Amino acid sequence: MKSAQLQIKSNPFIRFLWLSLGLLFAAIGLIGMAVPGLPTTPLMILAAACFFRSSERLFKWVINNKYFGKYVKDFREGKGMPKKAKIMAISCIWIFVSISIFLGIPEDMIMVKILTFLGASIGTIVIITLPTSL
Repeated sequence: MKSAQLQIKSNPFIRFLWLSLGLLFAAIGLIGMAVPGLPTTPLMILAAACFFRSSERLFKWVINNKYFGKYVKDFREGKGMPKKAKIMAISCIWIFVSISIFLGIPEDMIMVKILTFLGASIGTIVIITLPTSL
């Protein structure tokens, strides 16, 4: 991507906020590379969106990364997710949500179980509705 396409904010405070959010999402996304169930690509997509408004160097680092850069680029270009990634993401969501609901969340926290189920359902719908790339 050309730097002219980037929308780097001129207000230092706003730029700092975008940069801080981008660094937070990138840090959690990098942790997700080692922690099962913590998604890397969606967090790096969020990080790229934040860096798009705050740091050309970090934006380029995300989209050119050899591990997740292709997926971030494809998403930004409207190509969506590969079918294999969709299947893996939905499977991980429901495996970990099921473990959480049935084993991790205490029985008396029914609202937390319901919210967890709803969050997983929304995430699944979002993934299904994304375009499928090859």
